[in-house]
Amino acid sequence: MPAGNAPFSLAEYDRRLAKTRVAMAEAGLDVLFVTDPSNQAWLTGYDGWSFYVHQGVIVPMHGEPIWWGRLMDAFGGIRTCWMAEENIIGYADHYVQSTVRHPMQDLAGHFKRLGYDSARIGVEMENYYYSAKAHAVLSQELSGATLVDATALVNWQRLIKSSEEISFIRKAARISEKVIHTAIERAEPGLRKNELVADIYHAGIIGVEDDWGDYPAIVPLTPSGLDATAAHLTWNGDAMRAGEATFFELSGCYRRYHAPLCRTVFLGTPPADMLNAEQAQLEGIAAGLEAARAGNRTCDVANAFLDVLTKYGITRKGRMGYPIGLSYPPDWGERTASIRTEDETILEPGMTFHFMPALWMDSWGLETTETILITEDGPAEALCDVERKLFVKT
Repeated sequence: MPAGNAPFSLAEYDRRLAKTRVAMAEAGLDVLFVTDPSNQAWLTGYDGWSFYVHQGVIVPMHGEPIWWGRLMDAFGGIRTCWMAEENIIGYADHYVQSTVRHPMQDLAGHFKRLGYDSARIGVEMENYYYSAKAHAVLSQELSGATLVDATALVNWQRLIKSSEEISFIRKAARISEKVIHTAIERAEPGLRKNELVADIYHAGIIGVEDDWGDYPAIVPLTPSGLDATAAHLTWNGDAMRAGEATFFELSGCYRRYHAPLCRTVFLGTPPADMLNAEQAQLEGIAAGLEAARAGNRTCDVANAFLDVLTKYGITRKGRMGYPIGLSYPPDWGERTASIRTEDETILEPGMTFHFMPALWMDSWGLETTETILITEDGPAEALCDVERKLFVKT
């Protein structure tokens, strides 16, 4: 059964805490302060759009974690976290965006109250949500403590998904199928891109049957024509045009879990070089999935794909995928392992990746990707069921 209002069982949260504490001990930490909202949710269940202010989770070596944040958001902690109410604490609103005080002063007071004023405290220094000012103030207020960079310590514990998590990702995959089908079916010359994106959002939020859709950590990426030579453009009010390809980089989201999926549609007759690239890409994806086996490495997947591209005379650089699962804006990746030639992370059952071997050429882009699950034996399983091809609408 779920733990309180949190989405997972208490045994699942106990598992996560145990894994995190082993990593803390290996890093020589007495306590950990987690600011990444994905890590906060993974450890406590906290779920709210409050990550624009300072908040986080104190993870001691024993007992329940403590969620700390703005006082008005502490009520959201009570509603979504699994811990006892006394382990949800809030700071006064006069700390918010103040020029004379900082929330880290309040946090430092709690560390002192808990006996950590001279401890080794892990902090996530390379993180969107932990500012240079926050680190400076916390260091000043806890001058007797040692602040240790614990960037991605929790992220790495999230790499292998539990059966409960995989169930959520499969639900997200069904929603991903729906939003991709919506995008392809609606795409036509003359349709304004913002209208198409509105339909995509509607399909994603409605969800599939009883599985409602959450907001994805990345907005729909839907560039067309020359804009599709860039990887991360969003949309505008221009009408779609015949003779152009549009790639859709989208994801369904269920209880913050994602299953990213990309497909490309061409309105008209595709050029020969795009069709050649499509053949290479599809063959390369098949080779990559075959290499994505437990015991192999992430670089083996990348090399399998690149070997096929080389055969077709196509050059590609950069990474070709990353772990996915529970995420908040601005990214649905977990920021740990990468599917690229220099990464030697060993693949293990339960890992989930966005295998993303997109091609961005001089005059067009071609994105065909899969969310994959590393299985106990055999090649990786593609979790979404959408035909793998360049969709052509004439």
